[in-house]
Amino acid sequence: MSVRLAAALAALILASGSAFAQAAKPTDPQIAHTAYTAGQIDIRAAEQALKKSKNKDVRAFAQDMVRDHTAVNKKALALVKKLHVTPENNDTSKALVKKADQERANLAKLSGPAFDKAYAANEVAYHKTVNSALSDTLIPSASNSELKDLLSTGLKVFQGHEQHAEQLAGKLK
Repeated sequence: MSVRLAAALAALILASGSAFAQAAKPTDPQIAHTAYTAGQIDIRAAEQALKKSKNKDVRAFAQDMVRDHTAVNKKALALVKKLHVTPENNDTSKALVKKADQERANLAKLSGPAFDKAYAANEVAYHKTVNSALSDTLIPSASNSELKDLLSTGLKVFQGHEQHAEQLAGKLK
């Protein structure tokens, strides 16, 4: 994700938050789908990094992203199955996917150190945006306590990802 995508995501999440506040807050099925989608986006970005990068630090970070986001998404799927909730696609998750697809295409044009730097910068921006959405919109809007707990646990993990991404980006400058 580029800074351009991060800005678009931030605007989208802010707009979604205010739209939800004016109408109704997002439902648990919408929250579950948005959170799962955000995880899938980062898994796909990490898979792209694993295919393109030769840098051991970038590859190790990408492997962590695949492992951690896959684990959280598995827990999310198990929870929605247990609760008999069907995740609901929504404008926020659709926009996230559209922007991520565009960014993956942009990153596909890069290679070597240029790719590594762009990937690391994107990960910093993406985690800042997702963490903000979790803490400011998704967690407060969740009505099911188990969903809220899962999102809160995910937030702690993803805050660690943000710090790790910042360290990686600093090494690659």
